[in-house]
Amino acid sequence: MFSLSTYRQEWFSNLRGDCLSGIVVALALIPEAIGFSVIAGVDPKVGLFASFAIACVSAVLGGRPGMISAATAATAVVMVSLVRDHGLQYLFAATILMGLLQIAGGFLKLGRLMRFVSRSVITGFVNALAILIFMAQLPELIGVPPLTYLMIGLGLAIIYLFPFVTKAIPSPLVSIAVLTLIAVFGGFDLRTVGDLGELPSSLPVFTLPDVPLTFETLKIIFPYSLTLAAVGLLESLLTAQIVDDMTETGSNKSQECVGQGASNIASALIGGMGGCAMIGQSVINVSSGGRGRLSTFVAGAFLLFLIVVLDDLVRIIPMAALVAVMIMVSIGTFSWRSILQLRSNPLSSSVVMLATVVTVVATHDLAKGVIVGVLLSGVFFAGKVARLFRVTPVDEADHRLYRVEGQVFFASAESFIAAFETADPVSAMTIDVTQAHFWDITAVGALDKVVLRFRRRGIPVSVVGLNAESAAMLDRFALHDKPGAEALQPAH
Repeated sequence: MFSLSTYRQEWFSNLRGDCLSGIVVALALIPEAIGFSVIAGVDPKVGLFASFAIACVSAVLGGRPGMISAATAATAVVMVSLVRDHGLQYLFAATILMGLLQIAGGFLKLGRLMRFVSRSVITGFVNALAILIFMAQLPELIGVPPLTYLMIGLGLAIIYLFPFVTKAIPSPLVSIAVLTLIAVFGGFDLRTVGDLGELPSSLPVFTLPDVPLTFETLKIIFPYSLTLAAVGLLESLLTAQIVDDMTETGSNKSQECVGQGASNIASALIGGMGGCAMIGQSVINVSSGGRGRLSTFVAGAFLLFLIVVLDDLVRIIPMAALVAVMIMVSIGTFSWRSILQLRSNPLSSSVVMLATVVTVVATHDLAKGVIVGVLLSGVFFAGKVARLFRVTPVDEADHRLYRVEGQVFFASAESFIAAFETADPVSAMTIDVTQAHFWDITAVGALDKVVLRFRRRGIPVSVVGLNAESAAMLDRFALHDKPGAEALQPAH
């Protein structure tokens, strides 16, 4: 439930830390936003304005304080064909519809779906993202002058050693400032932010997408909007969970869906692309001391200030300084403990984690990796529950009693049937399911098959001990107590 005092605390309880960390994040956002604009096939200002709008609006309306949202690669790759085939205005229209779908998802409480994402999937997601963050720096590490490596090494040294001097100023911010001063006053010929592309020289303006308001337009943009909304929410909710763990605090996942939707609508209305939460920048923010909503807002607002007012200063920042920060993020994001735990964790958990990592790194698609991980988790869980199932025969004076224990569902239905296939001829049978639960129509069908098989042989069978939920399932779908049921199934 919304609390004004809690909301006020999320804004003003960490003023210095939030402001300084927001400045660091803003600097790290510039090359990312430009790079994602290139991926989507749009002008750099589209990604930069999007990062400003998404960060500021999600700071106000999101459900996870301290998390950074902006233009991302995960959404940029979805936009490529839309921009190429239909143009930029259709991208803006698709982004607005994307936002509306995400807001609807928030009101439908889709944030609760995070309960079905296992810890192994989250660990795999984090590790894969750390690898992708490092791989994204390779163009700045291959075929560059030796001085670049020295600058990156110096930047990393400052990042890791400066906190021993003081933690009052985030060490990544110090690293960027020192390396920029060295590059400028040393007259070194290094690749800079200005080499990435032209920065915008004016403030964004409000504009509506210039597309016809027809059903034909909806047919074009809806598939893209649906994909963008799903990918954006998936990455945002996973990132929110990771920030929850890092800060040992909770968040409102459904409110985050609403915040993401509103921020994407705002982005499109000022000429920006769609985006979502960014784990790399979120890690930078938290590692630099950011905890509240103010840090996210400062990141967006200061980004706009940098590109419009301090653009001449931003252009001379050496890429080596930003690469050093992103390498720090990659190292800090990766769960090194998970490597040590591969031997001690259950095999199924390790397989899920590794499958998530391999899928994400191979496809560069975080959504596909998470889907593979969730599906594998479901399969392994179903198999584990199915193995806990047991049927115990007990011979009574005039009949045989079968005690069924465990969960009867699609994965254990065959074991349920097999437990009765070798049964010796008896005068009567009782199936006691007091310690069992029937979950689906596959389970009901298995019970039908067993009961009807024995009744065709002239052996009376009774089922006792059904709980209320199982009884309701059998009342709706079971055949064995319906008139003429023996004729409904073939003899075996």
